[in-house]
Amino acid sequence: MKIVKDFPRRVREIENLFIPLSDGCRLAARVWLPEDAERDPVPAIVEYIPYRKRDGTVERDQIMHPYFAGHGYAVLRIDLRGSGESDGILRDEYLKQEQDDCLEALRWIAAQPWCSGAVGMMGISWGGFNALQVAARRPPELKAVITACSTDDRYADDVHYMGGCLLLENAAWAAAMFCYASPPPDPVLVGEDRWRAMWLERLENMPLWLENWLSHQRRDAYWRHGSVCENYADIQCPVYAVGGWADGYSNAVPRLLANLQVPRKGLIGPWSHAWPHSGEPGPAIGFLQECLRWWDRWLKGIETGIMDEPIYRVWMQEWVPPRAFHAERPGRWVAEPAWPSPSIETKRLVLNPGRLDDRPGAEVVLTHRSPQSVGQAAGTWCPYATGTDLDDEQREDDALSLTFDSAPLEERLEILGAPAVKLELSVDQPVALVAVRLCDVDPLGSSLRVTYGVLNLTHRDGHAEPQPLEPGTRYRIRVPLNDIAHAFPRGHRIRIAVSTSYWPLVWPAPRPVTLTLFAGASHLDLPVRPPRTEDAALPPFPGPEGAPPLAVTVLQPPERGRRVRYGLATGEHRMTVLNHDGERRIDALDLTGGSWNVERYRIRSDDPLSARAAFDWTLTMGRGVWRVRTETRTVLTCTADRFRMRLDLDAYERDAEGAERRVFCRSWEREIARDLV
Repeated sequence: MKIVKDFPRRVREIENLFIPLSDGCRLAARVWLPEDAERDPVPAIVEYIPYRKRDGTVERDQIMHPYFAGHGYAVLRIDLRGSGESDGILRDEYLKQEQDDCLEALRWIAAQPWCSGAVGMMGISWGGFNALQVAARRPPELKAVITACSTDDRYADDVHYMGGCLLLENAAWAAAMFCYASPPPDPVLVGEDRWRAMWLERLENMPLWLENWLSHQRRDAYWRHGSVCENYADIQCPVYAVGGWADGYSNAVPRLLANLQVPRKGLIGPWSHAWPHSGEPGPAIGFLQECLRWWDRWLKGIETGIMDEPIYRVWMQEWVPPRAFHAERPGRWVAEPAWPSPSIETKRLVLNPGRLDDRPGAEVVLTHRSPQSVGQAAGTWCPYATGTDLDDEQREDDALSLTFDSAPLEERLEILGAPAVKLELSVDQPVALVAVRLCDVDPLGSSLRVTYGVLNLTHRDGHAEPQPLEPGTRYRIRVPLNDIAHAFPRGHRIRIAVSTSYWPLVWPAPRPVTLTLFAGASHLDLPVRPPRTEDAALPPFPGPEGAPPLAVTVLQPPERGRRVRYGLATGEHRMTVLNHDGERRIDALDLTGGSWNVERYRIRSDDPLSARAAFDWTLTMGRGVWRVRTETRTVLTCTADRFRMRLDLDAYERDAEGAERRVFCRSWEREIARDLV
């Protein structure tokens, strides 16, 4: 990344500014703006998230936000109510209270003497979600949005459920938020007389994130709230939607392009859950420059040419040997002037026994029961490209699945869009799931997962009113796979792999399932994109730029890894994932902080009720002799008809003499009925 030190306008930083709300609470913000903004007001850009501006996102904020400020914007990085140094309690994600607070904050910002009255919102993940949600409330101050790695549908396309199946990421993210919400505000900013009381109030009112999310196993009013797909017309300001093919959140980008009626752009690169200027797998791009083109157009009224370019630009990925980390994905940028694109053609391949063919053969009955361990090579639903979380070589999972291969391709085949598999099937249980993977198999047999989808078969007719299956009854079901851009090389084979489990990506059905699939009556639809000569003329993205990084001292380096073990005597598969961020000191603040996380999954091949997931988190924070530490543990197990969870939270403080004492300790046990999951 190119470090930029000289900007068109000199920047000053307000380390902490409190935005007053009508109920007496204050939201804490860190602000960057031109030094002369009060004489020459500028538009504002807001990022509004709960991840602690002081010590959580401070390093990545320092790269981005002063850069925008130096180009003539006031940038506010605001902590949600109950997080960081903001007052109040953080009770859940995307509440109406969260939106209401933001509406007040936008009005306050627009009225400041340094603001021109025009405001934009940008964010990745949580901040991308609430940017869309706030836009749907139509505040007059909000003129444009950049949303990255987000969704328009909180049930069908978020970290909690996929195809009506319970994602293990639901529990992992609940465990993460359980700990992220536990540290105190910084005494330097809120005062030595307030910080401890604020901390204890947060601990006493800690929401049980996992219980909240697991209590809504179908698409009910809880999930419809904040899902802008309920009425896309609510959004009346321009939207730039951004994603990465390696991330769990890319599907919303083409849906927003297809359904919004406002000026809009879509961009998907090879990246995981990260901003495109720092994303892996690469190549990273000059995304901050791209943002400036967007903000200049919609917040300053400058014609930058950004709206003269194609509406949808994506990275067409090439084959790579499959492994759990890629520094870069080979490919090229392609673009579509409209989406859905009239140039996309559907290629249908029939699932004949063991084969993908252009024409159906005689109908043949195939039966299959997957071991519960299928999915060990799946990676995580929401990868950060940390070295172990991308999908890996698929051959072992393929061998435990029902597979269908094409003949070697006689010519290159490129796809762009959402493949879909239509299956005619029956099962022997009232609750069952199917996982479908589309793979690219090279001549030596190495299998690269291109995309995938899962479906809880009780949700075959929708997510609002699932219905149990009648064992032995034949059903026709459709499994949509995630949107993707991929080029299958000449000589490679296209593979479809079907399984009745996908652990630990999704929680298993209550009982082992035998699937009967009717080959010859089932098929795959591929969205084929003919090459466009216009792609070669696309202007290249510039290289990534950013403001000078924050000075930090690494006290303990990160440690990451994934270990899989199999017990020959027990038939138990165990996976341990280390996500230790280590510890570092923010030099200018003399503030240290660290985080350590271990995830443990286990299941027996023949018993879905043996499924167990455990998440241990530790966070530390300190300055001088003052130091605090919080520890959480989340464990999820099940019976045939209930989910069981245990949660533990402990908080410690070290006094001036160096003695550590526990200031808070609580455990919770909960059971929640399984609702056809």
